[in-house]
Amino acid sequence: MKTLLLIVTAAFVVGGTPQAATCGDLASGEYFMTQSWSQEKDFKRPYFVSVPPDAEQGKLPVFVFLHGNGGNAKGAMNGFRRGHPTLAARHIMVFPDGYLKSWNIVSERSKADDRGFIEAIVEKVTTYDNAQKDNVTIMGSSNGAALVNQLAIECRLPNIRYYIAGVSPLNVFQHDGKNFKAKGDDNNYRAVVTPVAGKRLMNISGTDDRLIPYRGGLSRGIPAKGGKLGFVDAEESIFLWAKAMGYKGEKLSRPSRVTGKLEIFSYRDGEVVHYKVAGEGHGATRAVGEKALLEFLGN
Repeated sequence: MKTLLLIVTAAFVVGGTPQAATCGDLASGEYFMTQSWSQEKDFKRPYFVSVPPDAEQGKLPVFVFLHGNGGNAKGAMNGFRRGHPTLAARHIMVFPDGYLKSWNIVSERSKADDRGFIEAIVEKVTTYDNAQKDNVTIMGSSNGAALVNQLAIECRLPNIRYYIAGVSPLNVFQHDGKNFKAKGDDNNYRAVVTPVAGKRLMNISGTDDRLIPYRGGLSRGIPAKGGKLGFVDAEESIFLWAKAMGYKGEKLSRPSRVTGKLEIFSYRDGEVVHYKVAGEGHGATRAVGEKALLEFLGN
């Protein structure tokens, strides 16, 4: 069943109070998009916006964060802002909520049109006067990072500049060894897709991740059609992204630099970069500090 996306533009909720949608500055609060799909009809999907309270800085870049499986937007907002105060002070932060605490990748519980949901949010948020129109970052953790990868494969919005995937390299449905694949309405990943070039991409993976194996192969716990979900080797995954973004050289066999337990594989002068976190598991994203994220974003 093809998803019908209905964007609510007539009203939104800020701090629990309905207000008419207008141009002007975007404010902190809870907003909604309405979608219908096989599991729901006219379902109001929330997303939370955090605008720096002293934002007299003109137009701000937009930073969208996608929580992991089992998480939610409000919890992600509280945790991410607390751990990344400088990022939160320099960006309009957006935290969408995954249906059934998941994002629709391969065989997750959600069957919603999550790409449509995120694209609609980006298009809406960037219409406000205090948002930069052409400077959007999408970052995700685990299942949220899998959606980041799918957005980087399929999305055609020109204003998304940066994609950051924490502890989820490409899975074998997203890249079959030869081509990137569109998810499709039935999650069968049949159509070959060429990602939009010119984007900046970062991947973070831990060498001791027991859920998503660093060297690729089947996950112990993530379901897929007929079994468990397979993943591409993390270093191969970033090389595939580098080639998609225009890199013509050989795959790096050694890191470009090493900082403590971080081995950094950098392509295209840092436009496409992989952080290999030695000895870390599925929480490896935390090992890459706010400073590294700010540098990647040109802050």
